[in-house]
Amino acid sequence: MSVRDAGVRPVTGPEGRSALARLREAPEHLVALDIDGTILGHDQSLSANVTDAVGALRETGAHVVLSTGRSIQAVLPVAEELGITDAWAVCSNGAVTVRLAEGGFTIDDVVTFDPEPTLRLLREHLPEGIFAVEDLGRGFLLSAPFPDGELTGELRVVGFEELCATPASRVTLRAPGLGSDDFHDLVDRSGLHGVSYAVGWTAWLDIAPEGVSKASALERVRLRLGVPSTATLAAGDGRNDIEMLTWARVGVAMGGADADTRAAADFDAAPVSEDGLVPVLTALVP
Repeated sequence: MSVRDAGVRPVTGPEGRSALARLREAPEHLVALDIDGTILGHDQSLSANVTDAVGALRETGAHVVLSTGRSIQAVLPVAEELGITDAWAVCSNGAVTVRLAEGGFTIDDVVTFDPEPTLRLLREHLPEGIFAVEDLGRGFLLSAPFPDGELTGELRVVGFEELCATPASRVTLRAPGLGSDDFHDLVDRSGLHGVSYAVGWTAWLDIAPEGVSKASALERVRLRLGVPSTATLAAGDGRNDIEMLTWARVGVAMGGADADTRAAADFDAAPVSEDGLVPVLTALVP
């Protein structure tokens, strides 16, 4: 019986320590880290302990890959604060893969889709919703202003028809007042298909090209790096992390993750507010 079959266990427990020790013995490994709720607190704080743990792991030669729903513009300041340069990053829930370099980035892969059917379907079922279509490398095109601070880069309000005509790597639906259960009900009620989607922990629904997830992008990065699939770890706290937690040889759900996310992982960590990522990363340092 595998660890995942047996259920989620504390990563600091005997089985968690054993799994991390086996991973540490690999010649090289890939460590995929969600950002919000995993590296950063929900107040956007970054613990010095997490920064130090990430730095120490990178010094061993491990491939630390930021893997997030954030756009490129929102990833760059986090990478800079962590001291991460010359590394891969998975953005926009897997639709955009970049190579970070000192002070900038190079786009390695982008997957887009025609957002028009999805936008029209969701507007029909939630006319009060507001939409954002990612304007790759620049910011977002919006149907109406989003709350301050939620999106980064150049934000431009345009007509709905222009949104529909823009090839998209990601579409975001924002509906203040709705919770995660409401969004899942919306997806079921609208019959949304032909895309991938993830419900955020705020009043937020992210839509990506069909078949695209953090896991699909990470697998591409893994193959590029030549890291064995047995030498991979992923840590995250949200439903958009489920695929990558299942993809990784060792999946770690942060404290506070919902039941579905925890069920996809091998082990539980403490919450981000308690630096739950730190013992996971330090256990990988020889």
